[in-house]
Amino acid sequence: MSQSEDEILARELAYHEKLYSGFAQSHFARPAVVALREHMVQRILRLTGAGKHSRVLSIGCGIGDTELLLAPHVAELTGVDLSPSAVQQANADAQRLSIRNARFLEGTAEIAKGPFDVVFAIFLLHHLSDAALADFAAHVAGVMNPGGVFYSLDPSRHRASGAVGRLLIPSMMKKYQTDDERELDPEETRRLFGKEWSSVRTDAYDFGSSPMAGLFPGWRAGYHLSRKIDDALLRLAFCRRYGSNFEVVAEIGAKL
Repeated sequence: MSQSEDEILARELAYHEKLYSGFAQSHFARPAVVALREHMVQRILRLTGAGKHSRVLSIGCGIGDTELLLAPHVAELTGVDLSPSAVQQANADAQRLSIRNARFLEGTAEIAKGPFDVVFAIFLLHHLSDAALADFAAHVAGVMNPGGVFYSLDPSRHRASGAVGRLLIPSMMKKYQTDDERELDPEETRRLFGKEWSSVRTDAYDFGSSPMAGLFPGWRAGYHLSRKIDDALLRLAFCRRYGSNFEVVAEIGAKL
């Protein structure tokens, strides 16, 4: 790892340690944010085929707010994150909620005991350095069962909401971003997955519902309304390019 990558990692870790010192716990518990996470869980279940016999790994799990919603639907869930504060909070919440099939570890995917049937990463890839992102798919392939499925969700470089937000509410946009993160191009991200992967596809996830949850975290009905509008817009092929966030769904092939 180069010195510049070390510096990026240090800045990202410092930012997230501060985020998980109180703000995230209160913000992620707000009704609209919970509704967003519930929707993410349903997408993961549907697109990956995860179920009661699945071993699942979450990379960059944070405080486990998505993972603890997913855990009751799968056999076993492991979350990994570089932030000690996040991992401590996730394990404490799992114990508080009596969720016994989830555990959270400090570190990267390599410390998790695979292989896994499903691996997912929510809003993680856009935080990685270019070098780490280039190696990411190969690292994930190394911890998965043949036929396993990977799912990720990240902000799109082409998102209309980003352009509008930077114009109208730049300070609020900056509040939810680190200095090193950036939006990703869906097609460039898809090409990172090499010959180990038997199929890879990307698609738009939403337009306004995720930003709505961030801007109005207490307004659950507003989130659901914006989600319905998103679902209607996503039926129009020419709109998908300008979605706020995009999904990657990749299936691992048989290992030689």
